[in-house]
Amino acid sequence: MYFEAESNGRKYQINVTETRTAWKIDLKEDSNDWIHYDISKADYQYIDETISFIFKNSSYLVDVTSRGTDYTVYTRGAHSTVKIYNEEKILHESLKGGGSLGQGNSLMSGMPGKIVKVFVKAGDVVKEGDPLLIMEAMKMENEMRAGGDAKIKDVMVKQGDNVESGVVLISFDKVE
Repeated sequence: MYFEAESNGRKYQINVTETRTAWKIDLKEDSNDWIHYDISKADYQYIDETISFIFKNSSYLVDVTSRGTDYTVYTRGAHSTVKIYNEEKILHESLKGGGSLGQGNSLMSGMPGKIVKVFVKAGDVVKEGDPLLIMEAMKMENEMRAGGDAKIKDVMVKQGDNVESGVVLISFDKVE
């Protein structure tokens, strides 16, 4: 299962795969390389809504409370709040935030995906609601539309391109 998380101004990509004997966890902070961890199921217990496990020869007792995308993690007498987005929430946030022209001067990819179709080219003038491109993410085609009137400055992607999260897809100038 793929997640994105944010804590103390740091962003992470997380992929968790469960096997018969362990959880395989891949973690990537911002632009750093992926780091791989295995947590053995033999070293894990779920007791009274609390998780107990051993990681790198240290024992952890973890309690988690949630409110929306905010998760407060309590362990070893301290706590930290982490924003966690699963694939559905990442897609929703990318279409709501990064996927509109109303915020800033570029359209950015909110998550990894594949460009299915591009409707605009440099120099085009678009009106609010006009389609800009279709991006496939999570096996769904998502049409990104203009959030305001704008003139397309540059299109950085073409049909068939695979893009990572945070990549600028289209830059533009707002039209007054």
